[in-house]
Amino acid sequence: MRKSHPVRRVVLATAATVSGVVLMLSLKPSSDPASAQAGGTIPQQTAAAQESAQGGTGAAAGGAVTGDVVQTQYGPVQVRITVSGNKITKAEAVQAPKGGESDAKTALSIPKLTQDTLAKQTSQVDTVSGATYTSEGYKKALQSAIDKANEAASQAQPSAQPSQTAGGSAGTAAKTVTGAVSQTQYGPVQVRITVSGGKITNAEAVQAPKGGTSDQKTAQSIPKLNQEAVAAGSADIDSVSGATYTSEGYKKSLQSALDQAGG
Repeated sequence: MRKSHPVRRVVLATAATVSGVVLMLSLKPSSDPASAQAGGTIPQQTAAAQESAQGGTGAAAGGAVTGDVVQTQYGPVQVRITVSGNKITKAEAVQAPKGGESDAKTALSIPKLTQDTLAKQTSQVDTVSGATYTSEGYKKALQSAIDKANEAASQAQPSAQPSQTAGGSAGTAAKTVTGAVSQTQYGPVQVRITVSGGKITNAEAVQAPKGGTSDQKTAQSIPKLNQEAVAAGSADIDSVSGATYTSEGYKKSLQSALDQAGG
């Protein structure tokens, strides 16, 4: 029998060892995240990583409310407010008159109106000189947004005790009432009021005479009548000179609203 050569045995043993190592490496699963993802397997995230991807635990929900569109002589006005902690923290006009002179008036009035909204927390903001129609449209659109915010708050907490709502006073529940339409010689007048704590906190005309000279008389009288209604807390207010019919119609509709609100 021929003896095996010692060198040949060493070579064969080495080859067997290398083959075993290569086989083990080929069977070992890869732990490289990039390789796993490329192969269709997504590495599991930790709870902290998943929370971070979702914006964190307890992220506050947005309280943005958009009011109704109010049509003015120069174009539509629509206001959106953000309410947090029963306060208006942001106000913006998502629609406003544009084109021609309206661009300049909108740029002049909207920033002031939104700033006044945050300061007063009500739709009873000051009319911007030179932009009366835009201002009045903004007030109506703002009140619409406030009404929706209050309604959403009351639906979310039906069993809660009356508390402060957007545009209202602490410890009271704001109530918005629209009076009956009062027909005048120049057109209908209808008044909507917000009552809180037994006082009128806001008054506005949702309808007023328009067209021809009525536009000028309405623009002159309605802001004054709104202000008087809030100051007096009743329908016993002064008529505006030069707008007697509009003033009388306003008073009748205001009294109707007060009657519905309980005086």
